[in-house]
Order: sequence, then C-alpha cells, then structure tokens
Amino acid sequence: MSDDLRAPPGDAVGVGPHPRPWPDDPDYDPALLAEGDRRNVADEFRYLRVDAIVRRLDARRHPFHVAIENWRSDPNIGSVVRSANAFLAAAVHIVGRRRWNRRGAMMTEHYQHVRYHPDLDALADFAAAQDLPLVVVDNVPGALPIDTAPLPERCMFVFGQEGPGVSQEAVRRAAALRYVRQFGSTRSINAAVAAGIAMYEWTRRHGGEAPVTNAPRTS
Repeated sequence: MSDDLRAPPGDAVGVGPHPRPWPDDPDYDPALLAEGDRRNVADEFRYLRVDAIVRRLDARRHPFHVAIENWRSDPNIGSVVRSANAFLAAAVHIVGRRRWNRRGAMMTEHYQHVRYHPDLDALADFAAAQDLPLVVVDNVPGALPIDTAPLPERCMFVFGQEGPGVSQEAVRRAAALRYVRQFGSTRSINAAVAAGIAMYEWTRRHGGEAPVTNAPRTS
C-alpha cells in the first residue's frame, strides 16, 4: 500500500477486504480493497486513497483556521491537528518550530492541511491576505466567553504554548479575545482541549449538520 497508513495486524478497527466486484474508480486503493481498511476514517472514506480523501474534504472544508504557537515543541499540537480534522478546519498553522510530535495526530495530518510560519508577523500577514481576523483563545484580560460572544464565520483561532499560554504579541494582534468558561479550581485547561472546545463552538454555530457517516452507530 503506497500510503502506508494501515493499522497493525489484528486491529479490530475498520473493515475487511471489499467484496468483488471492486469499484471501477482510480480513487480506490487496490491494496485496501484486497486487504481491508483498518484506518481511523469515517465509513464514507473506506478504501479510498489518501489524496482522494483530501480532495473530498477540500470540497467542503469550513472557513475557519487554527493556529498554535510552538516556541519550544508543544506536545499538544498533534491533538490540535486531530481535532482540526474532526471539525474540518481549513488549515492548521504552526508558529515557530516546525518540529512537533505527530503521535497525538493519529495519522490525521495526512488529511489535514498544515502550514508553518516562522513567527507571528508571518502568520498575521497570511491572515490579513486571506481576510481572517485573529481570534485569540485564552483566559487573558478583556476576553469574552467563547460560548456567548460573537464568533466570525471566517477567522483564525490562535492558541498559545502549553504552560505560558498565548504570547502578548498574539494578544496585541488579536481582533477578538475569547476564553473558555471553567467551574473548578484550575486556572487554565490544556491548550488542545481549549482548541477542541473552540472548534466545536464554531461548528455548532456555523457548521450545519455533520455527515451521517460520523453519527454514532445504533446497532
């Protein structure tokens, strides 16, 4: 299999070999048709090549983007990429170091556009050229609750490094500041969790109905 994304032998996830006759479509991967598809993908993407899945996702991606600062190799980035794929973000933008731990992405980086920017100047230039206001999500002074405050349909969510949080430079450049309301004793939550909440809130307002293939099975 050219994409080399098969799960380990014995993995119960996925489907077995496709019954004959096989679909007469080059988007299908012959190796997957013959051996089964054990990847963590929704049913509508079973047996498809990676590039075919990306084309289908590109045709319906949402207009929000997600950026995360990566000044010292943040372990959350993989989880952010996975959530961005789940909520169909247009792209993930990594600011700072290009190196990150892909284990948390669970192979979703193959289906999700990921861009790199050396600094916030480069990110801001990209966002301005694409008419994407920067929406910083962190519990910083002046931030409004993300579940009640306005969220633009086209935007770039910006999240900070785990630990220090979002940089002051990012706050200064923000068109809007939002935070996730909390009810316990901790002052902050994991950046990847906050990113998932923000993306869910965006899709709740602007995303419409999720595909039926992503709904829980009833039997």
